Amino acid sequence: MIDKINIRVYACAVKDKKVLTLFEEYAGEPLMKFPGGGLEFGEGVIDCLHREFDEELNVKIEIEEHFYTQENFLVSRFRENEQLLTIYYLVRIINEEDFLILDPCIERTEWVDIDRTDNPFPLPVDQVVFEKLKEKFL
Repeated sequence: MIDKINIRVYACAVKDKKVLTLFEEYAGEPLMKFPGGGLEFGEGVIDCLHREFDEELNVKIEIEEHFYTQENFLVSRFRENEQLLTIYYLVRIINEEDFLILDPCIERTEWVDIDRTDNPFPLPVDQVVFEKLKEKFL
C-alpha cells in the first residue's frame, strides 16, 4: 500500500554540452544520478536545490529554468510504500572553484557528454531527462 509521497528535486548543470552527475551508493546499490535530493517539510523546491548543492558539493547555484516534472505515477524502487514525484531544473554553478564533495555517500562526480549515443542513467525519470537534454542542447 502506498502511503507516502517522496518529492525529489534535481538539477541539470550543463556546461560545454556536458551535464554534472553524481555517483553514490543508495540502498546498497551504486547509482549514477543528477545532483539534488529530497524535499524537506517547510521547504520550497528551489530552496531544496540550493540546500542540496550547499550540503553535498559546497557550491552556490543559479536557477535558470524549470526543465521537467515527472508526469507518470512511479513507485520508489527503494521503498514500495512510497510514490515518487521528481522535479528537474536547469542550473548554473556560480562558484565552481569552491566545488568540493562534502557528502560521504558521493563517491565521485563526472561531467557526462550529452551527445553520447547511449543513455547512462539507471533511474527511469533520469533517462527521460537525459533525452530531453539532448533535444535541448544538441
